Amino acid sequence: MFLYYLIGYRKKIVRNNLKLAFPEKSKEELLVIEKKAFHHFVDIFMEIIKSFTISQKEISKRFKYKNIEVLKDFYNKKETLIMMTGHYANWEWIVNIPNIVPYSAYAAFNKISNIYFEKKVIKSRTKFGAYFIPTSKFINLIHENFLTKKLSMYGLISDQSPRLEKTYYWNKFMGVNVPIHTGAEMLAKKYDYPVLYLKTKRVKRGYYESTIKVLAEKPREFKDYQITDLFLKELESQIKNKPEFYFWTHKRFKHMGKENEVINK
Repeated sequence: MFLYYLIGYRKKIVRNNLKLAFPEKSKEELLVIEKKAFHHFVDIFMEIIKSFTISQKEISKRFKYKNIEVLKDFYNKKETLIMMTGHYANWEWIVNIPNIVPYSAYAAFNKISNIYFEKKVIKSRTKFGAYFIPTSKFINLIHENFLTKKLSMYGLISDQSPRLEKTYYWNKFMGVNVPIHTGAEMLAKKYDYPVLYLKTKRVKRGYYESTIKVLAEKPREFKDYQITDLFLKELESQIKNKPEFYFWTHKRFKHMGKENEVINK
């Protein structure tokens, strides 16, 4: 595998992440996961490229929903939703969801340094009806849609590392104490939008299946950070079951041990 053996793309990051997340595993066991994770990384990259030309018919065949009736029930009740997920299996092909349930579907995105590639990615992500909004404009858009009562679904990938200056909550993720994104819960409570978790698994190479789980139908009834903890529990369960399908190339634990920096800021 070119990336792994010749370039070693982010190999040290992946190795360090796995050692922190699975301290009980041997070097041999971690190496097996590492190699499988890189195989999956390449698959995801190729699936992003395939997204440029994939048809609605084919993406519907490759990315299926086991219980789409959950979304249909909320839609029929005219409830706007917050959909949480993580960098697990394939999160890119969720973009086909507006063709299954007629929500106005939105997701936030951070700018890509390569402008040409960014344009290609946004074009492929929006061709099935989803909207991708710059992160800086996302909260304002939600508020505008709230005022106009536009029936919407907001997809949030919530396992990134937040900036320290914007950290409100620390907890253990895969056994490591780190700052946790709380934006999805904050928005859900502000507007009283139900929170769902999209649990995606790989069926076989190039094929995925998602199950929708309700985390909080009445988010204001939950204690602070309880919904966030439920999300983390669901994601951790998936990772522990099949760790090779998580995106280990990101620095998930880069702020480990920096709690005092936040306290003293």
